[in-house]
Amino acid sequence: MTMTITEKIIARAAGKDSVSPGDVVFANVDKVMVHDVSGPGVATIFNDLEKEGHKIDKLWDPSRIWVAEDHFVPASDKQAAQNIGTLEDFVKRFHISKHFKYGIGQFGICHTLSHEEALVLPGEVYVGGDSHTNTTGALGAFAVGMGHTDVAYVMLNGTIWFRVPETLLFKINGRLPDYAMAKDMILRIIGDIGTDGGAYYAMQFDGSAVREMAMDERITLTNMTTEAGAKNGVIDPDEKTVEYLKARTSEKFTPVHGDKGAEYAKVYEYEAGKMVPLVAKPYSPANVVEARELTGVELDKAYVGSCTGAKLTDLREVAKILKGRKVKIRTEILPAAQSIFMQALKEGLVQIFMESGALVGPPTCGACCGAHMGVLRKNEVCISTTNRNFPGRMGDKESKTYLASPKTAAASAVTGRITDPRDLR
Repeated sequence: MTMTITEKIIARAAGKDSVSPGDVVFANVDKVMVHDVSGPGVATIFNDLEKEGHKIDKLWDPSRIWVAEDHFVPASDKQAAQNIGTLEDFVKRFHISKHFKYGIGQFGICHTLSHEEALVLPGEVYVGGDSHTNTTGALGAFAVGMGHTDVAYVMLNGTIWFRVPETLLFKINGRLPDYAMAKDMILRIIGDIGTDGGAYYAMQFDGSAVREMAMDERITLTNMTTEAGAKNGVIDPDEKTVEYLKARTSEKFTPVHGDKGAEYAKVYEYEAGKMVPLVAKPYSPANVVEARELTGVELDKAYVGSCTGAKLTDLREVAKILKGRKVKIRTEILPAAQSIFMQALKEGLVQIFMESGALVGPPTCGACCGAHMGVLRKNEVCISTTNRNFPGRMGDKESKTYLASPKTAAASAVTGRITDPRDLR
């Protein structure tokens, strides 16, 4: 029986020779993640269980659990500071060694640390207390976001049930033009299938264009499968994947590959060479138009940040555009992890950003989720490299966020209005 990569990973984790879409199985989990929002939520679940008489004195395997402080850091208020304290207590109580604390060495957005630190490896089942856990499927893992209760169950038992999803295959051939990025590609796909077009499907990406992409760009594709409602996003690992991970870990891993002849619920085909810079208008990632259709939209802010749009490749592309130019609007650039920030410093990117007039800040999810570090006021208009733009996502419900690639966001920062990078003079 032939299987897709998602089916093969689930079958291995469930101890079965094969699984089929629709099967419900209990699977062993390899890695678990919580952050400063979901971690305290799990701690509350444990407290409730203990009040009911359940004894919780240890976790299934603390070495397979890791913790990130990323959403409300630096602490935005007293409650955020308390949540971080709760997370610290949780980590100490259960002897979790992988704790990425802000302000101490390496830290950053959880969906960036997962690959930047090689915390998740090909063929693994990875669950996280955040909806964008899908991101890490770019490494060839089955990566799934879950709520507090399910994550608590996994932490205690090391297993969880899954209904095996059908797979949608997106074959992207050719090569992206210099002015387009993976963000444009995934916006095109979401614009075509809608925000529910991937509901409980695995969204798999393949084709010569995907193979040509740097890992950072592949990560953008799987990250935004969440915006299509997918159960997971995944890319079959190749030599690039292996090289990327071997540069970050000495841990051994065995990639899992989908079978030739595997069946897919539907196959979508795209020609990368035809891609143009796109923008998702408020208030949906599926509300996609060409950037050139929005040249009259005046902006108040440009934001380059988040797990989607502040990887090293993203920052390099932004620097190419900002070098020797000045921004006309408030521009905030927040690298997705401290290691990325440090590399950007070494390469001179941070100097380019600051000389352009932009603000450079610490790794945090704050502005992306409308929590702090640059929320939008009423009627403010922002172009952003983030992944969501529903009402109130980045601030006031009457603000507006336009989603775009790092190239388009940088070009727009220079002109003060939405600008196709091809049109920047």
